[in-house]
Amino acid sequence: MKLHNVRVYKSEETLERKDQLAWKIAEVASDPVAVSAEVTEMVINRIIDNASVAVASLTRKPVVSARSQALSHPSSTGGNGANLFGEPQDLRVSPEWAAWANGVAVRELDYHDTFLAAEYSHPGDNIPPILAVAQHVGVSGADLVRGIATGYEIQVDLVKAICLHKHKIDHVAHLGPSAAAGIGTMLKLPTETIYQAIGQALHTTTATRQSRKGEISSWKAHAPAFAGKMAVEAVDRAMRGETSPTPIYEGEDGVIAWMLDGPTAAYEVPLPEKGEAKRGILDTYTKEHSAEYQAQALIDLARKLHNEHPEATNPENVKSVVIHTSHHTHYVIGSGANDPQKYDPTASRETLDHSIPYIFTVALQDGAWHHVDSYAPARAGRADTVALWNKTTTLEDAEWTRRYHSEDPAVKAFGGRVEITLNDGTVIVDELAVADAHPLGARPFAREQYINKFRILADGVIEDAEVERFLALVQRLPELTAEEIGGLTVTAKAGVLASAPLPKGLF
Repeated sequence: MKLHNVRVYKSEETLERKDQLAWKIAEVASDPVAVSAEVTEMVINRIIDNASVAVASLTRKPVVSARSQALSHPSSTGGNGANLFGEPQDLRVSPEWAAWANGVAVRELDYHDTFLAAEYSHPGDNIPPILAVAQHVGVSGADLVRGIATGYEIQVDLVKAICLHKHKIDHVAHLGPSAAAGIGTMLKLPTETIYQAIGQALHTTTATRQSRKGEISSWKAHAPAFAGKMAVEAVDRAMRGETSPTPIYEGEDGVIAWMLDGPTAAYEVPLPEKGEAKRGILDTYTKEHSAEYQAQALIDLARKLHNEHPEATNPENVKSVVIHTSHHTHYVIGSGANDPQKYDPTASRETLDHSIPYIFTVALQDGAWHHVDSYAPARAGRADTVALWNKTTTLEDAEWTRRYHSEDPAVKAFGGRVEITLNDGTVIVDELAVADAHPLGARPFAREQYINKFRILADGVIEDAEVERFLALVQRLPELTAEEIGGLTVTAKAGVLASAPLPKGLF
């Protein structure tokens, strides 16, 4: 990897195109380097993971709404169109709308992969737009793998270097460029075309973090889908020879100068050198539980404490529960956010998903976590849960913050230390650095776990024969023909989609 210095340039200063970050990203995307077997296997795992969480959300309102919009945009000219999760394989829609609908389905339950560094991200959000274009234009499985490897690589590299959230910019600002780059790789586009697509994709996907603050709305699931849709449209526009704002990162009125660290900012962005394999996907990790990633290890710790200290599950026995954790966890999903909604039993699922006091309380009391039951209004409103929930707070701990930002995989941690003080004076202390499913955790996810997650979430939604068809196909990914790529979707059982009527809109 090579570190690239990125700073703001005044208009009168010379910044050659070859020295711009967007161009350097485009050069990485257009480099025809081979994909390693290890990366290919992980790409397969993440396509399975995306399908898992998508089928589990097919009848949820935001997903139904997005799918209804996509169904109003049949296959466009220039290709065969792309599939929609849940619908029959022969039903195709325009690729940007497939990216939209499938992106919402993947993101809705907050249940797929993650990468956390200077910024937050869900790199699996790259897959819906890249796959939609693959199905539309018809590419081989090997080219799809190359595109997804690039999408992950660029997003991971940007997330390692450039913090968005401290300036209240939503993390999907890194997704538009990474998805555009991935599509460019897959289609073997020239560096110039990819460069222009990256510029527009970034320009149109910078938005505030209000989508993840306070009373969190259904836009949380739509935001990355919008970025993916914009990436598809940006590539289309660039292929037609149109240009985009430049220099998009370094310009005097660009993203860094006015949305990020300002005119004096400087970043060191790592990118693979020419001929260097793209391995960013191997730095990422998926979720065993449907919740914000910083909650994963704390759910596992709560399950452990449930078994070892059942007395701590009763609020009548507990004086306080304090979770000592990282800056990010405390201020984003902890009490440091100062969001009263994080303690509101009538809050939306999206809000509860971003409340570690709620999540830890329920996991502690139940000794388990479920993607539906743990968020049910009746579960959130239970009197003993509300009582214990209101005794649970977070505190930033410098050591956990240091470990959160460490670049050493053996040190990097996303958990915390929990101190439960009982009314009789007993103090229960325990900690967990990484989730059980993390590569360094107690039960790391491998192919078997990804497949099992898919089978569990597909139960009752997808016919057994369809489950087996999809799993057999996706595990042959590098060998697939353009025609077979259209099978990388899943069709719901009869009556499943009909149980959630499509809403009406403009289209």
